[in-house]
Amino acid sequence: MGGFFGTISKSACSTDLFYGTDYNSHLGTRRGGMATYDKEAGFTRSIHNLESSYFRTKFEPALDKFVGNAGIGIISDTDAQPIVINSHLGKFAIVTVAKINNIEELEQDLLKANMHFSELSSGKTNQTELVALLITQGKDFVEGIENVYDRVKGSCSMLLLTEDGIIVARDKWGRTPIIIGKKDGAYAATSESSSLPNLDYEIDRFVGPGEILRLRADGIEQMRRPNEQMQVCSFLWVYYPVSCYEGRNVEEVRFQSGYKMGKKDESEVDCVCGIPDSGVGMALGYAEGKGAPYHRAIAKYTPTWPRSFTPANQELRSLVAKMKLIPNRAMLEGKRILFCDDSIVRGTQLRDNVKILYDYGAKEVHMRIACPPLIYGCPFLGFTSSKSPLELITRRIIKELEGDENKNLEKYATTDSPEYQKMVQIIADRFGLSSLKFNTLETLIEAIGLPKCKVCTHCFDGSSCF
Repeated sequence: MGGFFGTISKSACSTDLFYGTDYNSHLGTRRGGMATYDKEAGFTRSIHNLESSYFRTKFEPALDKFVGNAGIGIISDTDAQPIVINSHLGKFAIVTVAKINNIEELEQDLLKANMHFSELSSGKTNQTELVALLITQGKDFVEGIENVYDRVKGSCSMLLLTEDGIIVARDKWGRTPIIIGKKDGAYAATSESSSLPNLDYEIDRFVGPGEILRLRADGIEQMRRPNEQMQVCSFLWVYYPVSCYEGRNVEEVRFQSGYKMGKKDESEVDCVCGIPDSGVGMALGYAEGKGAPYHRAIAKYTPTWPRSFTPANQELRSLVAKMKLIPNRAMLEGKRILFCDDSIVRGTQLRDNVKILYDYGAKEVHMRIACPPLIYGCPFLGFTSSKSPLELITRRIIKELEGDENKNLEKYATTDSPEYQKMVQIIADRFGLSSLKFNTLETLIEAIGLPKCKVCTHCFDGSSCF
């Protein structure tokens, strides 16, 4: 996926830009980049590979070179960014959070229009440069960005650092969020509101789907009104850290989801626990709803282990996920434990976690999952490096049962249908779970607090606005 941060201030912006961008590090593992603009020095840009190191270690030694009062930064799982473009619209730097499904078609159209591509990522067209070229086809920035909205299939949000402020443009369906922060003499735009408080920004507004804003140090100009329709990704509230999206705090949503599930649960357990970090908020709500104590039976150790969300190597991802979770035998031995976790994707981590819990003396292991079963791959956002639906444990089981991983998907996605119940029971049996329950789509939407029509739930039920 990816996350960005941009800021414009009446004073030097490099410190805010550096730390604000770093707070998006959970969204990408491949590339990091920053660009600043100064009236005298012009544009300064730097890009680093993050596959073997952290953003801070790459950029901190050379932070002094980023002069100016405005800048944008990116943590990306796709292309080297930012791109700096000189065009009839003026010179600008651009970062994108995008998944462009028709990139080859757009590439051929632009080549036929006598344009060329200079930035390559792994031998392929850099999609951020492609977006920049689509923008330069407009008579102004708004028309150019609307050209992106009209032609890109998938999703695309962006920040443009120009000689006259920062242009902020959210994906036309609002699939990825942008939050505006404000403090005395400065504005910021970010993918994650968690970037803001420690830099003394207060949330000013949530950018609407398709909305285009221009940030200057002394104010905000709306360049395009937001669209009425929205399809913000529901998985944001399931997995990501302590941010707010559309005015709804992640931890609040997780707590409410867990509380609602706990109120209905009749399982007899001794305590409730959460798999750190994203399972903890749900587990605290679950414990309160069920009236069972919350115990910290697994601790997270991260000083020497990088995060494990999207490393390209599956074997390394599994090893890292295991190494940074430390079970506590004293809290597990002889106990009937109910664990909460955010999701089950491939099932690799679940297998390891359950085995460890039994090895450390748990009498029973019950599992509760914060979202419904993941049945469909996401065509709109680059959440994982999955290349095939068969990487989802649900689809592998469906193939075993139906002989075809694409057969009767709507039945398996329907809560408590015979097909759904059989699939869930197979997952529970396969991992030796005493019981397994997933959150329902209805409960998740109720906890998020937005109308179902404004929330994308494609990965759970296959629904789509296209």
